[in-house]
Amino acid sequence: MSAEATDQAPFGRRRGIPRIDLRNLRRFSRAALLGPTSRGRLPDAIEHVAKVHRAHHPGADLDVLRKAYVLAESSHRGQMRKSGEPYITHPLAVTLILAELGAETTTLTASLLHDTVEDTEVTLDQVGAEFGEEVRYLVDGVTKLEKVDYGAAAEPETFRKMLVATGNDVRVMSIKLADRLHNMRTLGVMRPEKQVRIAKVTRDVLIPLAERLGVQALKTELEDLVFAILHPDEYARTRELLQAHAGRPDPLARAAEDVRGVLHEAGITAEVLVRPRHFVSVHRVGLKRGELTGTDLGRLLVLVSDDADCYAVLGELHTCFTPVISEFKDFIAVPKFNLYQSLHTAVAGRDGEVTEVLIRTHQMHRVAEAGVIALGNPYTPTEGADAPEGERADPTRPGWLSRLLDWQSATPDPDLFWTSLRDDLAQDREITVFRSDGGTLGLPAGASCVDAAYALYGEDAHSCIGARVNGRIATLSTVLRDGDTLQLLMAGDTRDAASHGPSPEWLDHARTPAARIAINRWLAAHPAPQPSPQESRDAVREPEAESASTLSGQDGQDGQDAQGSQGGEASVPAAGAVRPEAGIVVDRPGATVRLARCCTPVPPDAVTGFAVRGGAVTVHRERCPGVARMAAAGRTAVAVRWADEDDGDGGGDYRVTLFAEAFSRPHLLADLTEAIAAEGAEVVAAAVEPPREQRVRHTYTLQLPDAGRLPALMRAMRNVPGVYDVTREGRSMAAARS
Repeated sequence: MSAEATDQAPFGRRRGIPRIDLRNLRRFSRAALLGPTSRGRLPDAIEHVAKVHRAHHPGADLDVLRKAYVLAESSHRGQMRKSGEPYITHPLAVTLILAELGAETTTLTASLLHDTVEDTEVTLDQVGAEFGEEVRYLVDGVTKLEKVDYGAAAEPETFRKMLVATGNDVRVMSIKLADRLHNMRTLGVMRPEKQVRIAKVTRDVLIPLAERLGVQALKTELEDLVFAILHPDEYARTRELLQAHAGRPDPLARAAEDVRGVLHEAGITAEVLVRPRHFVSVHRVGLKRGELTGTDLGRLLVLVSDDADCYAVLGELHTCFTPVISEFKDFIAVPKFNLYQSLHTAVAGRDGEVTEVLIRTHQMHRVAEAGVIALGNPYTPTEGADAPEGERADPTRPGWLSRLLDWQSATPDPDLFWTSLRDDLAQDREITVFRSDGGTLGLPAGASCVDAAYALYGEDAHSCIGARVNGRIATLSTVLRDGDTLQLLMAGDTRDAASHGPSPEWLDHARTPAARIAINRWLAAHPAPQPSPQESRDAVREPEAESASTLSGQDGQDGQDAQGSQGGEASVPAAGAVRPEAGIVVDRPGATVRLARCCTPVPPDAVTGFAVRGGAVTVHRERCPGVARMAAAGRTAVAVRWADEDDGDGGGDYRVTLFAEAFSRPHLLADLTEAIAAEGAEVVAAAVEPPREQRVRHTYTLQLPDAGRLPALMRAMRNVPGVYDVTREGRSMAAARS
């Protein structure tokens, strides 16, 4: 791997992050030049690494580290970094970074050897024979692919290889992150253009991966190093700001003393530390808040023994100080997707300055800093007689990594893979969605129901026809939020599923590479047929035909009535005859009665009437918007009511217009028509709007022998597969359901 070196270090680096300074490099260099020591004694160059390692793992086998160092030193002997140090100082520095974070012995062994196969005559078979298959796998995972074999695709294909290896063992990426951190620390000897190129890849790929694996100690320093290279002016201003505050009294130190006093009086044993923000964090806070105060430059960290003490600390702080409720977040009850747990709050002290506080246990803090590295070796054979031989229990493979591995296998083109990888990792937050079957689904923030469908069902998501979000029907374009409950609705049978597929509009709502790749592949395999010239002409005439069928049976007088009432009350009599509507009693003997199409009233709706041209009376529901328009236009209201048996005109047919909202599928029209006929209703007119986002709207003008059958008819239509709502014309969905 790269052999760059410099002694540049960002100002204000957080405490606890390991660094190999020039003094240590010279000490390592002298020890490396002297060569290995006698068998059984640790070489001087690795002695410090071993001491740090033993602090985390008192019973660690140091002999294997000595053996790995001897092989690494002998194979790299004679190789020098561009800064002039022996090359062995690089794997030593990488190993020390991992040792400081608590990595277990196997990881450190592979870290010492991580460049041997790439840069020396040592082979993978030799590594496996001497150190075992786990070390061999880790070394292979971080070994670059040769440019002579892959050309311009070498870098993306190397990352693909590394990610696939990480899918089986996350320690591969731990070594790569530590390797990149040391190379970024020592990047100053490289040409500026190469520094920028490496910094951009670090920003776009390595930093998001460090965030997703929870390795905050590496992520934050990588962010600062990239910040210094890609944004030198902003970096310089932030550095000057921190230097200006360095000579002033620290309000965070005073706030820490106040918190210690409160917790001591409450009898809570806790360690209270001032935790300075790193450069990028200070810069972001400055962009958000404008002028910064001393308390904006850091936060308080309260460390306790167990979860219960975390909440006890929170209670004391909120009792003794003024809490900023909007800043409270509970990541203990609901951990982040990268293993992070902590309570976040903010309180105003005696001088009114607001201080942010993090509350966590010591173990939570170790995980917050080191992420998956703090878990040690999570790979142990699965216990139980039913476990397949060789299967591993892997608690560190999060949902984002599984999704990434799924879509990368379907992306052979290295450029598309590289672009998709950066897009995927650009989603800097993950949400958890609860499935209707009780499981959970992790998705990047901003994901839609389309993304959820492909994350859950893969290629089978092509037959998704809709969704319910928090129990309510939602379009597939709906953006999901953290904590939403999701039920995906799929085509009901094989016949329907085979004819379903994503539309090009789905791409507008797909945020994840897995969804976009699958949709594009399906669209490429199922190109839309080009209409013939005759079909194109028919399509142009189709709206006219639909309009005619919807308004079938109207004569010229009806058209005038419709125009005179602003289109709101066109009648739909049968067979073209203008006749009084049965069941209506009107205070105008002999007047022609028509039911308004804008609201299609049926008993027992409260109704009113208006006289229109030609001596006819149109009947509206009282709450119809057309009533207000007619009154505003100066039309005279006419008293109307529903006939009863005493009027001798209580029988007859009733007209009603219903809208059926459904997910588009084959045979839907036939199934709805069959359901309508089964309820004894006659279809006078029907219209189907073009599908949009896999949803379709059917409009039916129906004639019922008895208005009392309307509720049963609407229930029967709602029970047709794919139909999610049926409403009356001119009536809100909520009112229809009531």
